[in-house]
Amino acid sequence: MRIACVGAGPGGLFFAILATRIPGVTDVTVYEQAAEGAPRGWGVVFWPDLMDQVEAVDPPFAEALRTFRYTWRDQVVEVDGSEARFTASGFAMGRHLMQKLLVDRAREVGVRIEFDRRIGRLAELEGYDLVVAADGVRSGLREQAPGVRTEVTEGRNRYIWLGTEKQFSSFTFPFVHSPGGWLWAHAYAFGEAGSTFIVETTEETWRALGLDTLGPDETLRLLESVFADQLDGHKLVLQEDARETAPWRRFATVRNSSWTDGPLALVGDAAHTTHFSVGSGTRLALEDAIALARHLEQAPTVAAALAGYGTERAEALEVTAGQARSSAAWFEAVPQYVERPVRDFARLLIERRRLVARRAPGLYLALHRLTTVPVLGALVNHGLAAGRAIAPRVIGPLRRRLSR
Repeated sequence: MRIACVGAGPGGLFFAILATRIPGVTDVTVYEQAAEGAPRGWGVVFWPDLMDQVEAVDPPFAEALRTFRYTWRDQVVEVDGSEARFTASGFAMGRHLMQKLLVDRAREVGVRIEFDRRIGRLAELEGYDLVVAADGVRSGLREQAPGVRTEVTEGRNRYIWLGTEKQFSSFTFPFVHSPGGWLWAHAYAFGEAGSTFIVETTEETWRALGLDTLGPDETLRLLESVFADQLDGHKLVLQEDARETAPWRRFATVRNSSWTDGPLALVGDAAHTTHFSVGSGTRLALEDAIALARHLEQAPTVAAALAGYGTERAEALEVTAGQARSSAAWFEAVPQYVERPVRDFARLLIERRRLVARRAPGLYLALHRLTTVPVLGALVNHGLAAGRAIAPRVIGPLRRRLSR
Protein backbone atom coordinates (compact mmCIF):
# COMPACT_ATOMS: atom_id res chain seq x y z
CA MET A 1 0.00 0.00 0.00
CA ARG A 2 1.26 3.48 -0.93
CA ILE A 3 0.24 6.46 1.20
CA ALA A 4 0.49 10.20 0.49
CA CYS A 5 0.08 12.85 3.18
CA VAL A 6 -0.47 16.44 2.08
CA GLY A 7 0.63 18.90 4.75
CA ALA A 8 3.58 18.71 7.16
CA GLY A 9 1.77 19.81 10.28
CA PRO A 10 1.59 17.68 13.45
CA GLY A 11 -1.27 15.50 12.21
CA GLY A 12 0.18 14.70 8.80
CA LEU A 13 3.73 14.05 9.98
CA PHE A 14 2.76 11.98 13.01
CA PHE A 15 0.43 9.84 10.94
CA ALA A 16 3.22 9.30 8.40
CA ILE A 17 5.52 8.12 11.21
CA LEU A 18 2.95 5.63 12.48
CA ALA A 19 1.98 4.49 8.98
CA THR A 20 5.45 3.10 8.29
CA ARG A 21 4.71 0.29 10.78
CA ILE A 22 1.43 -0.82 9.21
CA PRO A 23 1.80 -4.26 7.57
CA GLY A 24 1.75 -4.00 3.79
CA VAL A 25 2.68 -0.31 3.60
CA THR A 26 5.58 0.12 1.16
CA ASP A 27 5.76 3.89 0.66
CA VAL A 28 4.80 6.90 2.80
CA THR A 29 5.38 10.34 1.29
CA VAL A 30 4.58 13.75 2.80
CA TYR A 31 4.10 16.74 0.49
CA GLU A 32 4.42 20.25 1.96
CA GLN A 33 4.05 23.44 -0.05
CA ALA A 34 6.27 25.54 2.27
CA ALA A 35 10.04 25.41 2.30
CA GLU A 36 11.73 23.30 4.96
CA GLY A 37 12.32 25.34 8.09
CA ALA A 38 9.97 28.12 6.97
CA PRO A 39 8.42 30.06 9.90
CA ARG A 40 5.22 28.42 11.08
CA GLY A 41 3.87 30.79 13.69
CA TRP A 42 4.48 30.85 17.39
CA GLY A 43 3.70 28.25 20.02
CA VAL A 44 1.28 25.40 20.61
CA VAL A 45 -0.01 24.12 23.93
CA PHE A 46 -0.61 20.53 24.97
CA TRP A 47 -1.45 18.64 28.13
CA PRO A 48 -0.14 15.67 30.16
CA ASP A 49 -2.76 13.28 28.74
CA LEU A 50 -1.37 13.81 25.25
CA MET A 51 2.08 12.75 26.43
CA ASP A 52 0.63 9.42 27.59
CA GLN A 53 -1.07 8.82 24.23
CA VAL A 54 2.10 9.60 22.26
CA GLU A 55 4.21 7.44 24.58
CA ALA A 56 1.94 4.47 23.89
CA VAL A 57 2.48 4.57 20.12
CA ASP A 58 5.87 6.23 19.57
CA PRO A 59 8.17 6.46 22.62
CA PRO A 60 11.02 8.26 20.76
CA PHE A 61 8.80 11.19 19.79
CA ALA A 62 7.32 11.28 23.30
CA GLU A 63 10.85 11.52 24.68
CA ALA A 64 11.61 14.40 22.31
CA LEU A 65 8.49 16.22 23.53
CA ARG A 66 9.54 15.68 27.15
CA THR A 67 13.05 16.95 26.45
CA PHE A 68 12.11 20.17 24.66
CA ARG A 69 8.71 21.11 26.11
CA TYR A 70 8.24 24.30 28.08
CA THR A 71 6.14 24.00 31.25
CA TRP A 72 3.95 26.96 32.14
CA ARG A 73 2.55 27.36 35.64
CA ASP A 74 -0.80 28.78 36.74
CA GLN A 75 -3.46 30.72 34.88
CA VAL A 76 -3.61 34.47 35.51
CA VAL A 77 -6.59 36.69 34.73
CA GLU A 78 -5.85 40.40 34.83
CA VAL A 79 -8.46 43.13 34.43
CA ASP A 80 -7.10 46.67 34.18
CA GLY A 81 -4.32 45.91 36.65
CA SER A 82 -6.27 43.73 39.12
CA GLU A 83 -5.24 40.08 39.10
CA ALA A 84 -6.61 36.66 40.00
CA ARG A 85 -4.43 33.56 39.87
CA PHE A 86 -5.48 29.91 39.59
CA THR A 87 -3.40 26.77 40.00
CA ALA A 88 -2.82 25.04 36.67
CA SER A 89 -0.01 23.76 34.51
CA GLY A 90 0.53 22.63 30.97
CA PHE A 91 3.13 22.37 28.24
CA ALA A 92 4.01 24.47 25.22
CA MET A 93 6.43 24.27 22.34
CA GLY A 94 7.32 26.44 19.38
CA ARG A 95 5.58 25.31 16.19
CA HIS A 96 8.87 25.44 14.32
CA LEU A 97 10.55 23.20 16.89
CA MET A 98 7.69 20.69 16.95
CA GLN A 99 7.79 20.41 13.18
CA LYS A 100 11.56 19.85 13.23
CA LEU A 101 11.22 17.08 15.82
CA LEU A 102 8.53 15.41 13.72
CA VAL A 103 10.48 15.79 10.47
CA ASP A 104 13.59 14.28 12.04
CA ARG A 105 11.60 11.37 13.45
CA ALA A 106 9.76 10.80 10.14
CA ARG A 107 13.00 10.62 8.17
CA GLU A 108 14.44 8.30 10.78
CA VAL A 109 11.66 5.74 10.16
CA GLY A 110 11.78 6.02 6.37
CA VAL A 111 9.18 8.65 5.44
CA ARG A 112 9.96 10.61 2.28
CA ILE A 113 9.23 14.34 2.67
CA GLU A 114 9.02 16.74 -0.26
CA PHE A 115 9.07 20.38 0.79
CA ASP A 116 8.33 23.19 -1.68
CA ARG A 117 5.82 20.86 -3.33
CA ARG A 118 2.28 22.11 -3.70
CA ILE A 119 -0.40 19.55 -4.49
CA GLY A 120 -3.22 21.43 -6.15
CA ARG A 121 -5.34 18.54 -7.44
CA LEU A 122 -6.16 15.08 -6.20
CA ALA A 123 -5.37 13.80 -9.68
CA GLU A 124 -1.69 14.54 -9.00
CA LEU A 125 -1.75 11.74 -6.42
CA GLU A 126 -3.03 9.03 -8.71
CA GLY A 127 -1.42 5.70 -7.85
CA TYR A 128 -1.63 6.14 -4.08
CA ASP A 129 -3.95 3.78 -2.21
CA LEU A 130 -4.63 6.35 0.52
CA VAL A 131 -4.42 10.15 0.51
CA VAL A 132 -4.39 11.95 3.87
CA ALA A 133 -5.43 15.60 3.70
CA ALA A 134 -3.60 17.38 6.50
CA ASP A 135 -3.53 20.69 4.64
CA GLY A 136 -5.25 22.88 7.20
CA VAL A 137 -8.37 24.98 7.64
CA ARG A 138 -8.54 25.99 3.98
CA SER A 139 -7.80 22.50 2.72
CA GLY A 140 -7.64 22.43 -1.06
CA LEU A 141 -8.03 18.64 -1.15
CA ARG A 142 -11.15 18.80 1.00
CA GLU A 143 -12.76 21.13 -1.52
CA GLN A 144 -12.32 18.43 -4.16
CA ALA A 145 -14.09 15.81 -2.04
CA PRO A 146 -17.83 16.55 -2.17
CA GLY A 147 -18.59 13.48 -0.07
CA VAL A 148 -17.29 15.14 3.12
CA ARG A 149 -19.94 17.93 2.94
CA THR A 150 -18.05 20.74 4.67
CA GLU A 151 -19.65 23.49 6.75
CA VAL A 152 -17.59 26.54 7.77
CA THR A 153 -19.01 29.10 10.20
CA GLU A 154 -17.28 32.23 11.44
CA GLY A 155 -17.41 33.71 14.93
CA ARG A 156 -18.21 37.35 15.64
CA ASN A 157 -15.01 38.45 17.37
CA ARG A 158 -11.84 39.60 15.64
CA TYR A 159 -8.44 38.17 16.58
CA ILE A 160 -4.84 38.48 15.43
CA TRP A 161 -2.07 35.94 16.11
CA LEU A 162 1.11 37.67 17.32
CA GLY A 163 4.33 36.87 19.10
CA THR A 164 6.54 38.67 21.60
CA GLU A 165 9.97 38.12 23.12
CA LYS A 166 8.51 38.52 26.62
CA GLN A 167 8.13 35.22 28.42
CA PHE A 168 4.72 34.75 30.04
CA SER A 169 5.54 31.93 32.44
CA SER A 170 1.85 31.64 33.36
CA PHE A 171 -0.98 31.29 30.87
CA THR A 172 -2.15 34.91 31.05
CA PHE A 173 -5.42 36.57 30.05
CA PRO A 174 -4.95 40.37 30.29
CA PHE A 175 -8.10 42.47 29.72
CA VAL A 176 -7.56 46.16 29.02
CA HIS A 177 -10.18 48.85 28.59
CA SER A 178 -9.30 51.19 25.71
CA PRO A 179 -11.12 54.31 24.45
CA GLY A 180 -12.91 52.05 21.96
CA GLY A 181 -13.80 49.25 24.37
CA TRP A 182 -12.25 46.07 25.77
CA LEU A 183 -9.34 44.17 24.22
CA TRP A 184 -7.76 41.06 25.69
CA ALA A 185 -4.97 38.61 24.97
CA HIS A 186 -4.27 34.89 25.29
CA ALA A 187 -0.57 34.87 26.19
CA TYR A 188 1.75 31.96 27.01
CA ALA A 189 5.47 31.27 26.67
CA PHE A 190 6.64 28.39 24.50
CA GLY A 191 10.31 28.57 25.47
CA GLU A 192 13.15 31.00 25.85
CA ALA A 193 12.40 32.48 22.42
CA GLY A 194 9.24 34.15 23.67
CA SER A 195 5.47 33.84 23.81
CA THR A 196 2.36 33.56 21.73
CA PHE A 197 0.22 36.69 22.16
CA ILE A 198 -3.22 36.40 20.53
CA VAL A 199 -5.21 39.64 20.73
CA GLU A 200 -8.99 39.36 20.59
CA THR A 201 -11.78 41.91 20.68
CA THR A 202 -15.34 42.52 19.56
CA GLU A 203 -16.16 43.77 16.08
CA GLU A 204 -17.43 47.03 17.60
CA THR A 205 -14.18 47.77 19.45
CA TRP A 206 -12.10 46.71 16.45
CA ARG A 207 -13.86 49.30 14.30
CA ALA A 208 -14.01 51.98 17.00
CA LEU A 209 -10.21 51.89 17.34
CA GLY A 210 -9.76 52.04 13.57
CA LEU A 211 -8.09 48.64 13.46
CA ASP A 212 -10.09 47.86 10.34
CA THR A 213 -8.09 50.51 8.47
CA LEU A 214 -4.62 50.39 10.03
CA GLY A 215 -1.62 48.81 8.33
CA PRO A 216 0.62 46.25 10.05
CA ASP A 217 3.09 48.66 11.68
CA GLU A 218 0.34 50.99 12.93
CA THR A 219 -1.60 48.01 14.27
CA LEU A 220 1.39 46.69 16.24
CA ARG A 221 2.19 50.11 17.71
CA LEU A 222 -1.42 50.63 18.81
CA LEU A 223 -1.60 47.18 20.44
CA GLU A 224 1.76 47.70 22.13
CA SER A 225 0.40 50.89 23.68
CA VAL A 226 -2.80 49.15 24.83
CA PHE A 227 -0.85 46.29 26.44
CA ALA A 228 2.16 48.36 27.53
CA ASP A 229 1.90 47.29 31.19
CA GLN A 230 1.78 43.61 30.29
CA LEU A 231 4.55 43.70 27.65
CA ASP A 232 7.07 45.56 29.82
CA GLY A 233 8.61 47.31 26.83
CA HIS A 234 8.77 44.24 24.58
CA LYS A 235 7.58 44.47 20.99
CA LEU A 236 4.80 42.54 19.30
CA VAL A 237 5.64 40.75 16.07
CA LEU A 238 3.66 39.42 13.13
CA GLN A 239 4.38 36.09 11.47
CA GLU A 240 6.87 36.31 8.62
CA ASP A 241 4.26 35.59 5.95
CA ALA A 242 1.82 38.19 7.33
CA ARG A 243 3.98 41.30 7.42
CA GLU A 244 2.40 42.96 4.39
CA THR A 245 -1.00 43.12 6.08
CA ALA A 246 -2.44 43.02 9.58
CA PRO A 247 -4.27 39.66 9.40
CA TRP A 248 -7.24 40.15 11.69
CA ARG A 249 -9.60 37.20 11.33
CA ARG A 250 -12.84 35.78 12.61
CA PHE A 251 -12.36 32.25 13.89
CA ALA A 252 -13.55 29.71 11.31
CA THR A 253 -15.15 26.58 12.73
CA VAL A 254 -14.84 23.70 10.26
CA ARG A 255 -17.19 20.74 10.48
CA ASN A 256 -17.56 17.87 8.02
CA SER A 257 -20.46 15.44 7.78
CA SER A 258 -17.91 12.76 6.82
CA TRP A 259 -14.17 12.70 7.41
CA THR A 260 -13.49 10.46 4.40
CA ASP A 261 -14.40 10.32 0.72
CA GLY A 262 -13.20 7.33 -1.27
CA PRO A 263 -9.46 6.91 -0.57
CA LEU A 264 -9.22 10.39 1.01
CA ALA A 265 -9.09 10.89 4.80
CA LEU A 266 -9.06 14.23 6.61
CA VAL A 267 -6.96 14.88 9.72
CA GLY A 268 -6.33 17.92 11.89
CA ASP A 269 -7.72 21.31 10.90
CA ALA A 270 -8.82 19.96 7.53
CA ALA A 271 -11.27 17.72 9.42
CA HIS A 272 -12.25 20.03 12.27
CA THR A 273 -11.31 23.19 14.10
CA THR A 274 -11.87 24.10 17.74
CA HIS A 275 -11.56 27.65 19.03
CA PHE A 276 -8.01 28.59 20.02
CA SER A 277 -9.16 29.44 23.55
CA VAL A 278 -9.43 25.72 24.44
CA GLY A 279 -5.91 24.86 23.22
CA SER A 280 -6.87 21.51 21.65
CA GLY A 281 -5.76 21.81 18.01
CA THR A 282 -2.46 19.95 18.33
CA ARG A 283 -3.89 17.29 20.63
CA LEU A 284 -6.78 16.55 18.28
CA ALA A 285 -4.51 16.38 15.22
CA LEU A 286 -2.22 13.85 16.91
CA GLU A 287 -5.21 11.85 18.16
CA ASP A 288 -6.55 11.77 14.57
CA ALA A 289 -3.21 10.39 13.41
CA ILE A 290 -3.16 7.71 16.11
CA ALA A 291 -6.74 6.61 15.38
CA LEU A 292 -6.28 6.49 11.60
CA ALA A 293 -3.10 4.41 11.87
CA ARG A 294 -4.78 2.01 14.31
CA HIS A 295 -7.81 1.45 12.07
CA LEU A 296 -5.60 0.86 9.03
CA GLU A 297 -3.61 -1.71 10.99
CA GLN A 298 -6.65 -3.55 12.35
CA ALA A 299 -9.30 -3.37 9.59
CA PRO A 300 -9.41 -5.90 6.72
CA THR A 301 -9.61 -3.23 3.99
CA VAL A 302 -8.76 0.45 3.55
CA ALA A 303 -12.45 1.24 3.06
CA ALA A 304 -13.37 -0.45 6.34
CA ALA A 305 -10.53 1.34 8.12
CA LEU A 306 -11.65 4.74 6.87
CA ALA A 307 -15.25 4.09 7.84
CA GLY A 308 -14.23 3.11 11.37
CA TYR A 309 -11.86 6.05 11.67
CA GLY A 310 -14.47 8.60 10.62
CA THR A 311 -17.10 7.28 13.00
CA GLU A 312 -14.73 7.04 15.98
CA ARG A 313 -13.20 10.49 15.60
CA ALA A 314 -16.49 12.27 14.92
CA GLU A 315 -17.91 10.84 18.14
CA ALA A 316 -14.72 11.57 20.11
CA LEU A 317 -14.79 15.19 18.96
CA GLU A 318 -18.32 15.93 20.18
CA VAL A 319 -17.47 16.96 23.75
CA THR A 320 -14.39 19.00 22.84
CA ALA A 321 -16.26 20.72 20.01
CA GLY A 322 -19.09 21.60 22.38
CA GLN A 323 -16.64 23.02 24.90
CA ALA A 324 -14.94 25.04 22.16
CA ARG A 325 -18.26 26.52 21.01
CA SER A 326 -19.10 27.47 24.59
CA SER A 327 -15.67 29.01 25.09
CA ALA A 328 -15.87 31.05 21.87
CA ALA A 329 -19.38 32.25 22.77
CA TRP A 330 -18.19 33.30 26.23
CA PHE A 331 -15.42 35.46 24.79
CA GLU A 332 -17.91 37.01 22.37
CA ALA A 333 -19.91 38.11 25.43
CA VAL A 334 -16.96 39.48 27.46
CA PRO A 335 -18.55 42.96 27.84
CA GLN A 336 -21.43 41.33 29.75
CA TYR A 337 -19.11 39.82 32.36
CA VAL A 338 -16.03 42.01 32.63
CA GLU A 339 -17.47 44.64 34.97
CA ARG A 340 -17.86 42.06 37.76
CA PRO A 341 -15.29 41.90 40.59
CA VAL A 342 -12.09 40.49 39.13
CA ARG A 343 -12.20 37.27 41.16
CA ASP A 344 -15.77 36.52 40.01
CA PHE A 345 -14.96 37.45 36.42
CA ALA A 346 -11.87 35.24 36.49
CA ARG A 347 -13.85 32.33 37.91
CA LEU A 348 -16.37 32.65 35.06
CA LEU A 349 -13.53 32.72 32.53
CA ILE A 350 -11.86 29.62 33.94
CA GLU A 351 -15.19 27.75 33.99
CA ARG A 352 -16.53 29.24 30.74
CA ARG A 353 -17.14 25.87 29.10
CA ARG A 354 -19.84 25.01 31.61
CA LEU A 355 -23.33 25.90 30.46
CA VAL A 356 -24.39 27.45 33.79
CA ALA A 357 -21.28 29.65 33.93
CA ARG A 358 -22.01 30.96 30.45
CA ARG A 359 -25.80 31.25 30.46
CA ALA A 360 -26.45 32.06 34.12
CA PRO A 361 -23.26 33.52 35.61
CA GLY A 362 -24.97 34.72 38.80
CA LEU A 363 -26.35 31.26 39.50
CA TYR A 364 -23.00 29.64 38.76
CA LEU A 365 -21.16 31.97 41.14
CA ALA A 366 -23.74 31.27 43.85
CA LEU A 367 -23.28 27.52 43.37
CA HIS A 368 -19.52 27.96 43.44
CA ARG A 369 -19.69 29.80 46.76
CA LEU A 370 -21.72 26.91 48.17
CA THR A 371 -18.77 24.61 47.45
CA THR A 372 -16.81 26.44 50.16
CA VAL A 373 -19.32 25.12 52.75
CA PRO A 374 -18.13 21.57 53.61
CA VAL A 375 -21.39 19.56 53.46
CA LEU A 376 -23.10 21.58 50.73
CA GLY A 377 -19.86 21.71 48.79
CA ALA A 378 -19.60 17.94 48.73
CA LEU A 379 -23.15 17.65 47.36
CA VAL A 380 -22.67 20.31 44.70
CA ASN A 381 -19.32 18.88 43.56
CA HIS A 382 -20.79 15.37 43.45
CA GLY A 383 -23.61 16.60 41.23
CA LEU A 384 -21.24 18.48 38.91
CA ALA A 385 -18.94 15.45 38.66
CA ALA A 386 -21.88 13.19 37.80
CA GLY A 387 -23.00 15.62 35.11
CA ARG A 388 -19.53 15.72 33.54
CA ALA A 389 -19.36 11.91 33.53
CA ILE A 390 -22.77 11.51 31.84
CA ALA A 391 -22.46 14.36 29.30
CA PRO A 392 -20.06 12.66 26.84
CA ARG A 393 -22.37 9.62 26.58
CA VAL A 394 -25.49 11.72 26.01
CA ILE A 395 -24.55 14.84 24.03
CA GLY A 396 -23.08 13.17 20.94
CA PRO A 397 -25.87 10.63 20.26
CA LEU A 398 -28.56 13.23 21.02
CA ARG A 399 -27.04 15.80 18.64
CA ARG A 400 -26.74 13.20 15.87
CA ARG A 401 -30.35 12.13 16.37
CA LEU A 402 -31.61 15.72 16.22
CA SER A 403 -29.61 16.42 13.07
CA ARG A 404 -31.25 13.58 11.09
